[in-house]
Amino acid sequence: MLDQELIQQINRIEITAKHLVTDVFAGEYQSVFKGRGMEFDEVRPYFPGDDVRRIDWNVTARMAAPYVRRYQEERELTVMLLVDASGSSDFGTAGQFKRELAAELAAVLSFAATANSDRVGLTIFTDKVELMVPPKKGRRHILRMVRDLLVFQPENAGTDIGLALNTANLLLKQRSIIFLISDFIAEPDSYRLALSSTARRHDLIALDLHDPVEYEIPRVGVISLEDNETGEMVWVDTDSEDWRWSYGVGVAERQLEKIQTMNSLGVDRIDLTTGQPYVAGLNEFFRRRAVRLYR
Repeated sequence: MLDQELIQQINRIEITAKHLVTDVFAGEYQSVFKGRGMEFDEVRPYFPGDDVRRIDWNVTARMAAPYVRRYQEERELTVMLLVDASGSSDFGTAGQFKRELAAELAAVLSFAATANSDRVGLTIFTDKVELMVPPKKGRRHILRMVRDLLVFQPENAGTDIGLALNTANLLLKQRSIIFLISDFIAEPDSYRLALSSTARRHDLIALDLHDPVEYEIPRVGVISLEDNETGEMVWVDTDSEDWRWSYGVGVAERQLEKIQTMNSLGVDRIDLTTGQPYVAGLNEFFRRRAVRLYR
């Protein structure tokens, strides 16, 4: 049985996600994610302005009048959510943990996909694959995945993004849409090859989650910081100008390397922050993708 607080949280996420899909992202998802190709639908009489290359000459000869072939896009796609559940996902100082933000994003993307008859699956990973939910359709299936994202307790705390991507490549035989949801607190060299391989085979989008404190730690004197993935504890003086400068440089360098890696491989990246509306980030992604497709 689910406790009442969890039920309320899942209901809130469902209501928010459905509202965004219906009122905010209506049409955007379908316009930027195309099906696998075109399939024959029917023949119909030729009308002025029709593409003459679609004239069906066999039917035209039998009917003694011009007929054209009509095609429909093969709309159904497979969407796979790869969600990082390493120790750093259980961190947040702006009203929600990164894990909770990941669950909301997964719900929005899942409802958008299922509204277009796409199948959605889920892989939760740390430094191993912790949970796999095969792609399916339907509201109950999506709510099950949201529940898993909120309550699933992984066995490990580390991160192996490359392993998650390689697993998806093995399982997904046809070109699919992959949303990789992570804080990417890992050296880009550790997942560069897997990222490159996945981007060639599938439509890969990275949702990069972070908390404001991860970019700039406030001045609060001497504190102990714990690495959620390794458990290592260090004492730092947050009032020290030297330490703050060194910390800022390190964060900026890792951020730049990550962005350059994704850009060089043609991977779309969506930057999202806990405690802040994610609608703008998703809208900007859809806008960029639409401009690129219809340029």
